[in-house]
Amino acid sequence: MSQVQIMGRRGYNYTGLRAPPLSNHSPHTTRGFNFSLSKASPPPENELPDAPPRGPPRFQPDGDFSAWTTSTEVLPYDTSGIPEGVVVCALPQFSWFTLEQVVDLKAEGLWEELLDGFQPEVVVQDCYEESQLHPSIYQLQVKLLAADKRTVISEHSVSPTEDLSVYSHQWKEVSHVFSGYGPGVRYIHFLHRLKNSFLNDFFPTRFTDSSVVIRAVRSGS
Repeated sequence: MSQVQIMGRRGYNYTGLRAPPLSNHSPHTTRGFNFSLSKASPPPENELPDAPPRGPPRFQPDGDFSAWTTSTEVLPYDTSGIPEGVVVCALPQFSWFTLEQVVDLKAEGLWEELLDGFQPEVVVQDCYEESQLHPSIYQLQVKLLAADKRTVISEHSVSPTEDLSVYSHQWKEVSHVFSGYGPGVRYIHFLHRLKNSFLNDFFPTRFTDSSVVIRAVRSGS
């Protein structure tokens, strides 16, 4: 099974250790991509500045996102549920934090005969925190792309609605298996969005364990 690990839990740093290249082109040959985890150490107490009582709004969580292409969309204030004439002192400001990566399958050691003829299963997995910030806090979009990086051969999207009636801060797993997608796949475009909130302090929706796994199982036609 060939695996590309593409993110980790908030507050941790991941360093990739790539396995040696495949020695032959057997579809039953497997290769793993292992990632070591190291927890960041905080600076000594005397190096920490005094936190101001209030600061500018914040829209991006902590973490090392250097392996990702990121963007932030700040959303307008939602006043839809406020009765007319009511004076509101403060409202939460929501934002979408988007992270995306493009995985080059040939660069990762897969070859055209395997991708086009054998068409191994492509397993996508992700986890996000049930942050209870809003009914819509998570979106996932994965596309299997052709060699031009524009033609979409297959895609899968997830945009769940959260139940805010029951208090819960569990981790939720999202997964999907691509199979029988046809020849021509050369890239995987992985994109997910997390909704964050700012109201005097920053409240993020966290995520972890994002992965794309190429499974040496012939997909159905």
